[in-house]
Amino acid sequence: MTEAVRQQPASWHANLTPTHWKILVASFLGWIFDGYETYALISVLGPALLAVLPASEHGQLPKYAGLAIGITLLGWAAGGTIGGIVADYIGRKRMMLISIVGYACFTGLTAFSTSITMLVAFRFLTGLFIGSEWSTGNTLLAEAWPNEARPKGAGFLQSGFGFGAFIAAAAWYFLRPMGPDAWRWMFGLGIVPAVFVFYIRKSIDESARWVETVKAKRWDVTEAKSAQEGKAKRPFTLAQLFQDREGRRRVLLGLALSLATTLGWWGVATWIPGYVGAIAKHEGLSAAYWGSVAGIVYNVGAIIGYVASGFLADAMGRRMYLAFLFAGSLLFIPAVYLWSHSVHVVMAATLLNGFFTLGGFAWFAIYLPELFATNVRATASAFVFNVSRFVAFLGPLFAGFLIHKLGGVSMVAMYLGSIYVLGLVVAPFMPETRGKPLPA
Repeated sequence: MTEAVRQQPASWHANLTPTHWKILVASFLGWIFDGYETYALISVLGPALLAVLPASEHGQLPKYAGLAIGITLLGWAAGGTIGGIVADYIGRKRMMLISIVGYACFTGLTAFSTSITMLVAFRFLTGLFIGSEWSTGNTLLAEAWPNEARPKGAGFLQSGFGFGAFIAAAAWYFLRPMGPDAWRWMFGLGIVPAVFVFYIRKSIDESARWVETVKAKRWDVTEAKSAQEGKAKRPFTLAQLFQDREGRRRVLLGLALSLATTLGWWGVATWIPGYVGAIAKHEGLSAAYWGSVAGIVYNVGAIIGYVASGFLADAMGRRMYLAFLFAGSLLFIPAVYLWSHSVHVVMAATLLNGFFTLGGFAWFAIYLPELFATNVRATASAFVFNVSRFVAFLGPLFAGFLIHKLGGVSMVAMYLGSIYVLGLVVAPFMPETRGKPLPA
């Protein structure tokens, strides 16, 4: 015990080198622009739909908003799953470069949409590349950072999404007064990530752990040794996950947690800016202004949740941290939609809602790499992170339909928000990985 204590570093960051920080910066930059692109869609969807829809369809905006968000999620699910599998075969760095270039191009092209068909098509193509960027960047960081620092690094990486969403909310705050075409500028800014590809190519190397695994033909699934180890022909990674009993159990439990996290956010939290705007309008204030401010406040809460996530997960343990996130998400849905009746009160509730419902996505980055071996790590992470979107894309569609039928979002948010109960039920059945090394 004394020897083990002596071997612990003086602080969690004591063993980090400039190379570790460069990997974090590269992955962080990619996820910043994913966050920007995702929240840009939420922020500008109303004006964009008004521009591309015929006037006779303007009364159906919630339905078309749900369609655009849902199709983006569908592309995200498909592309992310495929990208994770490919990253286990061609490498993390190469797949990350492909994904950044792809989503930058299609985000920029969205600015030229002139019809709902073009808008939805570009959202789908953008989604194809967004999903694969996260799993590759996160896997690259997890495989490079030392054990005591990895959860914190994963939380910092995940905060890039919050920073990106914050930048999108702030950009919309300043661009919105430019007029009905301001939404095009929002998407036009999405081409900037392509520039950072040059930095990534020069600054970071491929994952040494992945290179070693492929060279040694180590085809493991979890921490237990696989029967396929040492065989010349590599099994198909996705098939391996479901053929291995423990791998299959972890994937299915992870998918349940992923579904709760993803459906809860897309089906509930994405409507907060519009809801806050409606409260402001009822008080005689500017709905557009306060809706924009709500987006900024929400993302500040998310950033705090992301940055704190690695420290909380290490202090609480992984299972307790999951329960904490889902319980907080359940609490702050009614805090926003039922208990807050003034702009200033709903803003405070929005900050805390962001901490849990969006900041809670940090568990994916911290926990998933710890559950699977190098051979299938990107495949498994991408599958769990993205496949839930094949179901979650129905959330915005369903919510848009119900909002139109019921005339408001409060009860719709409460119904869809109950999905967080699933996360509370599943969390105790997950393996505890706090303090354990990354599976080889």
